[in-house]
Amino acid sequence: MERWHRTFRDQFLSELDPSRIRELSDLNARLWAWVEQVYHRAPHSGLEGRTPLERYPQDLPRVRTLGTLAARLDELFHHRIERKVRKDGTVSYHGSRFEVPYELSGKSVRLVVDPHARNVLGVEDADGQALGVATPLDALANVERRRRKPQPPEASSPSVTRTDNEVELAYRQYYDPTEEER
Repeated sequence: MERWHRTFRDQFLSELDPSRIRELSDLNARLWAWVEQVYHRAPHSGLEGRTPLERYPQDLPRVRTLGTLAARLDELFHHRIERKVRKDGTVSYHGSRFEVPYELSGKSVRLVVDPHARNVLGVEDADGQALGVATPLDALANVERRRRKPQPPEASSPSVTRTDNEVELAYRQYYDPTEEER
C-alpha cells in the first residue's frame, strides 16, 4: 500500500492539471483512465518486471469468491452502536429519535446503522440477534397515539384478588415469576 501511495503521488497527482477538474466526476474519470491505461500496463518491479494485466490471470486460481457473503456484503459493514431504550420505547442517534419495540424499554440494545447514509436500520442484542426495526419518531403523528398497556390477567386467576390495582397487575404480568419457575 505504501508503494501504491508513492506511485499515485509521483505519477498521478504530480501530473494532474487542477484547472481541468470541475467536479468530482472529472477527477474520478482521470483517475480510472490513469489506472487502466498507465498503472496496469507499466512493468512493476514487485511483479518481476511484469505488468499487473500480465500477472492477474496467473493469480485467478487463488482468488476466492465471497459465495453467500456476497449478498450480505453491505450488512457486514454496518456499524453497531450501543444505546439504552427510554421508557417511551425510543432511542436517539445523531439528534434524531427512533421508535423501537416497546418491550425493549429500559434495556441496552445495539442500533444497526448504515454509516454512510446515517440511517438506523434495526435493533439487535449484544449477541447480534435481531430484536426489531427502528423507525423514525414522528412526534406530530404520535400526539394522539394510544400506548399499549399491559392487559390484566383473567379474573379467574388465583393470584389476582379484588385489591390488586393496575400497577400490581402489570408488575405480576411482567416481573413476577410464574409458579412453574418457583
